[in-house]
Amino acid sequence: MSKESILTKLLSKRIVFLDGAMGTMIQRLGFEEDDFRGKVFKKSRVPLKGNNDILVLTQPDAILDIHKAYLQAGCDIIETNTFNANSISQADYGLESHVFEINKRAAEIAVRAIKETGGRGKKFVAGALGPTNKTASMSPDVEDPAYRAVTFDKLTDCYLEQAEGLAVGGADILMAETSFDTLNMKAAISAMERLFEKTGRRMPVMLSMTATDLSGRTLSGQTVEAFWNSVRHVKPLSVGINCALGAAEMRPHIKELARRADCYVSCYPNAGLPNPMSETGYDEKPEDTAALLKEFADSSLINIVGGCCGTTPEHIAAIVKNLKKIPPRKIPVVPAATRLSGLEPLTISTSGRRKKDDAGGFVIVGERTNVTGSPVFARLIKEDKFEEALAVARQQVENGANMIDINFDEAMLDGKQCMTHFLHLISSEPAISRVPIMIDSSRWEVIEAGLKCVQGKCVV
Repeated sequence: MSKESILTKLLSKRIVFLDGAMGTMIQRLGFEEDDFRGKVFKKSRVPLKGNNDILVLTQPDAILDIHKAYLQAGCDIIETNTFNANSISQADYGLESHVFEINKRAAEIAVRAIKETGGRGKKFVAGALGPTNKTASMSPDVEDPAYRAVTFDKLTDCYLEQAEGLAVGGADILMAETSFDTLNMKAAISAMERLFEKTGRRMPVMLSMTATDLSGRTLSGQTVEAFWNSVRHVKPLSVGINCALGAAEMRPHIKELARRADCYVSCYPNAGLPNPMSETGYDEKPEDTAALLKEFADSSLINIVGGCCGTTPEHIAAIVKNLKKIPPRKIPVVPAATRLSGLEPLTISTSGRRKKDDAGGFVIVGERTNVTGSPVFARLIKEDKFEEALAVARQQVENGANMIDINFDEAMLDGKQCMTHFLHLISSEPAISRVPIMIDSSRWEVIEAGLKCVQGKCVV
């Protein structure tokens, strides 16, 4: 039986347990600059302290011991120490050329930990892909909302290199986690699909977003349901929420996801809210986190559970003890519908009967952000007044449009450049980007450029 089949069978029987915070455990070790450098990077011109990912090369036994501690605590899935092991994040340390090696070695160490603790065939390695330290949906320059520090294509290439290293090293699962920008997550998904096509072998995919405040939205502004609509096409093994919040604050958002997702649901919260005076940086003791997550399980909200920042092997052991006999959440049958999203979801039911949370069978498309349909919009674009043209889009949404059609197919315009620039501007306007985008063009390269700019689920 394949590892994927074993995992799927396990998920059908009981709640599956993830590990806890690798960073918290590394912090406990008190490593200094020389420890991070080791013999491998002894001559680095850049300080390396804090670059936890390189420890798989410079302090591999320490990472091995952390994995073993979590496995002995009872977890079924351990994550590789690769949260920032990508070329974008490693560029801060001048170590981009080591990315493949770091990921491969990290997966090998995790595989070894399973073997040495007697878990071969029963435990699983999830190759962790973090969000990088850049965002594709937002500008870091407040004076230039159309600027992007990273492109979708660069992110995809970055994630592909990381995923290849993890797969070669023996990871059983690819896990894109802590997503604060769904466009970054979509780039990770694109990279995974390229890897599967290249190797001819699919791997289980786990996806996890992070809600950055009590509203349940990502940093880039999407709600939980909108996020799920944006990524559900990959048919992941699981979707979930991790980091940023403790279990108590995360509960309403997990409940929403558990109701919407027709796949397994994961949850791995922080050990409460930050407290710099605490040993782990967080307040919750193992029994506190375990008690909160037990209520999640009792309410049939979760299939996969673990811990994020501040959680330790002691936390995981308490979670396993409290939840191991509770049945897992049953995957719901979600009615067929067209499910789109901007920052917020739009559901178009097949029945045509309008329900509380969908648009029914009647959808209003705002078509005035179309150079062939609006002389005013066309004039503003030709005069390079893109920011003024945003007012046309805003007015359509304010007047009740469920989505807005954007078209730049005009002989005098560079459609690809116009589409990219205008969609970047729209992303900075929550009053507009809350609705789905209809990318309208007769040219494939323009459609493709548009899709690379939008974190939501579009119509073409």
